[in-house]
Amino acid sequence: MAVPARTCGASRPGPARTARPWPGCGPQPGPGTRRPTSGPPRPLWLLLPPLLLLPLLAAPGASAYSFPQQHTMQHWARRLEQEVDGVMRIFGGVQQLREIYKDNRNLFEVQENEPQKLVEKVAGDIESLLDRKVQALKRLADAAENFQKAHRWQDNIKEEDIVYYDAKADAELDDPESEDVERGSKASTLRLDFIEDPNFKNKVNYSYAAVQIPTDIYKGSTVILNELNWTEALENVFMENRRQDPTLLWQVFGSATGVTRYYPATPWRAPKKIDLYDVRRRPWYIQGASSPKDMVIIVDVSGSVSGLTLKLMKTSVCEMLDTLSDDDYVNVASFNEKAQPVSCFTHLVQANVRNKKVFKEAVQGMVAKGTTGYKAGFEYAFDQLQNSNITRANCNKMIMMFTDGGEDRVQDVFEKYNWPNRTVRVFTFSVGQHNYDVTPLQWMACANKGYYFEIPSIGAIRINTQEYLDVLGRPMVLAGKEAKQVQWTNVYEDALGLGLVVTGTLPVFNLTQDGPGEKKNQLILGVMGIDVALNDIKRLTPNYTLGANGYVFAIDLNGYVLLHPNLKPQTTNFREPVTLDFLDAELEDENKEEIRRSMIDGNKGHKQIRTLVKSLDERYIDEVTRNYTWVPIRSTNYSLGLVLPPYSTFYLQANLSDQILQVKLPISKLKDFEFLLPSSFESEGHVFIAPREYCKDLNASDNNTEFLKNFIELMEKVTPDSKQCNNFLLHNLILDTGITQQLVERVWRDQDLNTYSLLAVFAATDGGITRVFPNKAAEDWTENPEPFNASFYRRSLDNHGYVFKPPHQDALLRPLELENDTVGILVSTAVELSLGRRTLRPAVVGVKLDLEAWAEKFKVLASNRTHQDQPQKCGPNSHCEMDCEVNNEDLLCVLIDDGGFLVLSNQNHQWDQVGRFFSEVDANLMLALYNNSFYTRKESYDYQAACAPQPPGNLGAAPRGVFVPTVADFLNLAWWTSAAAWSLFQQLLYGLIYHSWFQADPAEAEGSPETRESSCVMKQTQYYFGSVNSSYNAIIDCGNCSRLFHAQRLTNTNLLFVVAEKPLCSQCEAGRLLQKETHSDGPEQCELVQRPRYRRGPHICFDYNATEDTSDCGRGASFPPSLGVLVSLQLLLLLGLPPRPQPQVLVHASRRL
Repeated sequence: MAVPARTCGASRPGPARTARPWPGCGPQPGPGTRRPTSGPPRPLWLLLPPLLLLPLLAAPGASAYSFPQQHTMQHWARRLEQEVDGVMRIFGGVQQLREIYKDNRNLFEVQENEPQKLVEKVAGDIESLLDRKVQALKRLADAAENFQKAHRWQDNIKEEDIVYYDAKADAELDDPESEDVERGSKASTLRLDFIEDPNFKNKVNYSYAAVQIPTDIYKGSTVILNELNWTEALENVFMENRRQDPTLLWQVFGSATGVTRYYPATPWRAPKKIDLYDVRRRPWYIQGASSPKDMVIIVDVSGSVSGLTLKLMKTSVCEMLDTLSDDDYVNVASFNEKAQPVSCFTHLVQANVRNKKVFKEAVQGMVAKGTTGYKAGFEYAFDQLQNSNITRANCNKMIMMFTDGGEDRVQDVFEKYNWPNRTVRVFTFSVGQHNYDVTPLQWMACANKGYYFEIPSIGAIRINTQEYLDVLGRPMVLAGKEAKQVQWTNVYEDALGLGLVVTGTLPVFNLTQDGPGEKKNQLILGVMGIDVALNDIKRLTPNYTLGANGYVFAIDLNGYVLLHPNLKPQTTNFREPVTLDFLDAELEDENKEEIRRSMIDGNKGHKQIRTLVKSLDERYIDEVTRNYTWVPIRSTNYSLGLVLPPYSTFYLQANLSDQILQVKLPISKLKDFEFLLPSSFESEGHVFIAPREYCKDLNASDNNTEFLKNFIELMEKVTPDSKQCNNFLLHNLILDTGITQQLVERVWRDQDLNTYSLLAVFAATDGGITRVFPNKAAEDWTENPEPFNASFYRRSLDNHGYVFKPPHQDALLRPLELENDTVGILVSTAVELSLGRRTLRPAVVGVKLDLEAWAEKFKVLASNRTHQDQPQKCGPNSHCEMDCEVNNEDLLCVLIDDGGFLVLSNQNHQWDQVGRFFSEVDANLMLALYNNSFYTRKESYDYQAACAPQPPGNLGAAPRGVFVPTVADFLNLAWWTSAAAWSLFQQLLYGLIYHSWFQADPAEAEGSPETRESSCVMKQTQYYFGSVNSSYNAIIDCGNCSRLFHAQRLTNTNLLFVVAEKPLCSQCEAGRLLQKETHSDGPEQCELVQRPRYRRGPHICFDYNATEDTSDCGRGASFPPSLGVLVSLQLLLLLGLPPRPQPQVLVHASRRL
């Protein structure tokens, strides 16, 4: 039905509403106007309702309804409050449960959490754990240096002379196309048997170590065979370490040649595609092999850079960025006649994951044009490194230049900026196949303590973009014992399936002497590492004595969390560490910034703060009080913190000693155990037990019924004081079983739930019991059986009063199905127990409301009924106020919770939308509530989300990543006689092996299971109650579509009561608040780097040693390709018969030991 146009003086259409002027006529308040019950004088049109808003003029014989007055709606609100409070007092049993606890006072003790003592004890335990790993590391590093020093190089060593377990052998034998299968490997590869070990989450063999060699390194080269020869002796040290400390996990030696030897042996996790794993590119190796770096990468983008060469440069820069860690700082610039940054970063920035992503995306946009200007590039780089007004590593300073060649040596630039001290190393990279003289590039590197590399094709990129680490390792080797310091890494994903780990690293130096002059060798042999699983560290922290909302966390010098309950990466990239900042793990505020800084500085501290926390389901925000206590973990770069709510200062510890002494039988014979048996559920209610590790032999299960069955079977065998069980957890569980059973006996069993339209009553406890009554209600119980992981439980502890929780609904899912009265609304509240001067909250109780019945009850309570009689009707020639029952066609009445989700409505058609964000139900009204400060919005970012991979774009008919020469290229003789022809052949050849090298995701190339989903950033938006606590009348000013509404908080609940006129048209539908999580690029990185978060780097830097020999600085060969060879290659390529490449020894020449 069409809505007639509104004009001033006209009346609203329809008989149900009072004939009155449109609210949009005459002087109107602006958008967002609030109407307080007290305070400043209100507008005249509110003070004179008989004149404007509530006229009583109506047609003769017709009834007249007006918008309910404020005192009427306040009366409705009080009725709602009283009804909720009455039901909770009768059925919740808060007072009765308090009495039950006091009646059983002899069965438990009240213990205190002393934050300072707790955090110091846990820090000491973690320090002891890590110290044991450090001792094993030092034994390994010392042994490796001695073994290598005693080893004699063998020029004629053969593959058949070496016996070892090749971790990739089984996978290669299963692959008929494997290079080793086709060649017939000559090495004596062991075939081992393995046993499943839960500590490693893998099959292992403790009698041997395993060897992994990167795919692009030839196993039969002399360098690799000698490396395998001397590292074999490490196996005995590995085994001795395990004998001394059976808790050791992976012990790994990562060699600078690329060989990895790890213990115990286990088959390599063969990827689905090409295996690109190289230990030298792992986060732990990079961190252990050199001191922090300040790096400027400059890329030649002059017109001489051909399409293929530019692609090689782009890929090389991306691979170079992957050799940097969060301790490093970097910037990337391109140059021709002028130099300019490739991204929005105008200075050095931390080489973290997000900044590197910006660089990698920006590098792809580089375009070749103009002439080469080395001077512009180097001057820009030196200026960057000399900028002291920014945060940076202040250690190894270096310039990495990628070019296709040039004649200028820019000696004047070096004289001005770098000589004579040569504090900046210069590394030059000649990219592509060309005829240029490379002598100037060699000279630049050699004159500035750097190294010259050649990248003629794809296959050389990975090796030659990481070899510079050998040069940076020289000062460390020459520093000797001073540089032998154990470093602990960021959190990262173990490549062998151990999960999240940290690694202790120690560099291994070459102790041999070079030449007749007994000159000290300055090569780093590699890095020794020992893994520590995060789960092993978590086991040292208190689990259940801190309560549902207390926790322990730890951070490193970068502010990244090592431990935190919110550290839950959905996907992990093997090539990148897991770097979640403490301020991103929690909701950031000034107090937390101060705490983070103090922890990074290694201080002790304690502070009580008011802060915001997200609910476990990430739908709600609560403002809470928390006590933070922190101390450093000595001998590490970590700091440990403890967070406790005030109500978790004390906790209950069951004291069942009297019962235990009386019953020298299994726990199943204890008095209260019978109430855990399913046979008691019909009379006592269904019991869910938290899936905790009560005993070592208890079989875990995701099905709570099965877990309870396993628990009961084990208790038939276990005595109460058994050493294989956690007595604290076990006794508290038995105690709470009896406590909640008494609640059934005293309160629930004799009550008729149907009288008050309740589907269930329930109680959950710190001890791990959730009891739901009656038993049949358990069929529809969807809450987590672990109370500490249940959102209703944690929120009830943090909020006073009654917490409503409607069923969770996603806007994209179908509406609720209201069948068999199974849809309910949880209402819960914490039980606060005072024993002497000690206050704690050991339990939460609540009811489950029948949605349909309470929606009808809601209409009655928000109506003008005075008794349980028929609805009051407005008689002829009389005036009445509208109510939520009689006038539901014109009046919208709703209850919305503190997150903005619909709880109840007087509109039957909205019942299936209960649980949805209210903006999806009535966008116009929700926006008005937000604009009038009833709600506040909080936006944050989830950096641990997982997103479905984006389908690759089809850029043309040619395969992705393959360079397609133009017609001009074919007509140009220079093209045939120089770079492109040979590079095209090599690219095609490597493309067959590596697939789309230039564009494929490295994680995809490695074939990790995470290729189905990729890590991404999601923007989260939550709403919570704002500063308005009073009752307000307001108007939504939309011209002819204006609406009156009233909003009021319900005391002692998390509900907002809203009464509003139903909209008659949709002119105000433009604004819609969004609550759903959305994909995002995160905050603007270009702005964030202007105000970097506080951090500290390692306290010692090894970037200079006066005795360093810089004569080994790289040598290249410049030769013109043979026209005959190139033409032959092209013919072979056209015939589709590319020859198989010979194995390459992609190992630095100086590695001949």
